[in-house]
Amino acid sequence: MHLDPLAILTAFGLIFLAELPDKTMFASLAMGTRMRPLYVWFGTSSAFIVHVAIAVGAGGLIGLLPDWIVKLVSAALFAFGAFMLLRSGGGDDDEDQEVRTVTGFWPVYSTAFMAVFISEWGDLTQITTANLAASNGAWSTAIGSAAALMSVSALALLAGRFIAKRVPLKTVQRIGGLCMLALAIWSVIEIFTG
Repeated sequence: MHLDPLAILTAFGLIFLAELPDKTMFASLAMGTRMRPLYVWFGTSSAFIVHVAIAVGAGGLIGLLPDWIVKLVSAALFAFGAFMLLRSGGGDDDEDQEVRTVTGFWPVYSTAFMAVFISEWGDLTQITTANLAASNGAWSTAIGSAAALMSVSALALLAGRFIAKRVPLKTVQRIGGLCMLALAIWSVIEIFTG
């Protein structure tokens, strides 16, 4: 098992920026206001770890393809991620769903787990994790991605209201989109220079 610190930091940075404006962050924030935050965090973190494992497995299969195809697929996925982040409106998914108060570890844990597990299928961060695993290594990507997703959930639970008031989410989306666009361009350049 080889761990690449740069790959871990790359995965962490990209996934963190991509997940910040995601609906999952807002779901964590909403659940944390009505449920015990630590229990919510355990539930969301477990769901994220399952999704990272699935994404890294898919990325490992992608890694069996010829190098130029992997780079081309990576470039396309990064470009798609950049497009999604740069075009999204930021506040159009404000759904004020009524959430009943849930107490006890298992009910809160399972509610948080299922909310994240269902909503993250095919999500930008899952696609990005698979993409990074194909090119940067499975373990490094898994560690960086899982840490980023769990950090965003913790951030939403502990300081979500403060961030929402101080940092415009459109700004975070634009920074993440520009980073993804840069990675798409870099992946295309690597096809011709690698």
